[in-house]
Amino acid sequence: MLKRLEGFIEPGSEEEKLVNQIDFSQLPHHVAVIMDGNGRWAKKRNLPRIEGHRAGADSVREIVETCARLGIKILTLYAFSKENWKRPKKEVVTLWRLLEEYLKKEDKVLVKNKFRLLVIGERDKIPLSVQKELGRVEKLTENYNNLTVVMALNYGGRSEIVEGVKKLLREKEVDVEALDEETFSRYLFTANLPDPDLVIRTSGELRLSNFLLWQIAYSEIWITPEFWPDFRRKHMLQALVDYQKRERRFGDIHS
Repeated sequence: MLKRLEGFIEPGSEEEKLVNQIDFSQLPHHVAVIMDGNGRWAKKRNLPRIEGHRAGADSVREIVETCARLGIKILTLYAFSKENWKRPKKEVVTLWRLLEEYLKKEDKVLVKNKFRLLVIGERDKIPLSVQKELGRVEKLTENYNNLTVVMALNYGGRSEIVEGVKKLLREKEVDVEALDEETFSRYLFTANLPDPDLVIRTSGELRLSNFLLWQIAYSEIWITPEFWPDFRRKHMLQALVDYQKRERRFGDIHS
């Protein structure tokens, strides 16, 4: 077992058995997660929906630590979609408040461990106090590279592509014939980030929910029935074991 996993993975546990199946030289560089099922988790327990979001924050902490200890370099979390504004106003307001509180509490953890925070999405629609806090923590951690935690906030894959086209068209000198996929990728929110190798979706739903539509063209997808508040390091390890059993061909044919 890797030294950095000592004290984090209990000897003889199911997690240790999973760790022993992982080839650490073949880990995904970038893992993206559709964190789904907070509301259903709460409903199942006869709790207010917001309690599901509170519980989900614990999963975020554990999965961030798990990725860092394993050596995964980028973790993208789908935290708030453009469609989430359709939810009850009280729930939306509380969600943004919880995020603001989370940033104020977790900034020290990010700094201590040299984790970088990066935000993607249409920031101008985010409440101003949250924008300010996001900007503060991004600035605070901009030079760290142990793990980059990307938060997708007020994000939608289709609108990201549209915004990318708008940015492209605003440039006066655009050589249309020279435009290729690599060049266009620089106009997206994820410019300078590699595409995800692995996408994880919780709650068992079989859809992409408008998440990183351009970037996940060749990502491996792993779906678990667990609601996000129940998702823990064991499930992350299961996803990695399954990922490493797959042959990534990118449209080619391998013998």
